[in-house]
Amino acid sequence: LTATDPDEGLNGHVKYSFKKTTKKASQVFQLDSETGAITLLRPLDFEETALYELEVQANDGGTLSDTAKVA
Repeated sequence: LTATDPDEGLNGHVKYSFKKTTKKASQVFQLDSETGAITLLRPLDFEETALYELEVQANDGGTLSDTAKVA
């Protein structure tokens, strides 16, 4: 994921976090708080789970944030 903020300094620095995720999804996916990259912690098994939904929040260094749903 990518989010931008045109502010300078700390208010322009975006950090990422999972806002809403299931316990199962948190055991499969990892989110880099600096880059927004979502990576796998283990291989996906579609026989076990056919669909994962993650909600990711991007926060600037101030008080602004936004969310995105990833499925």
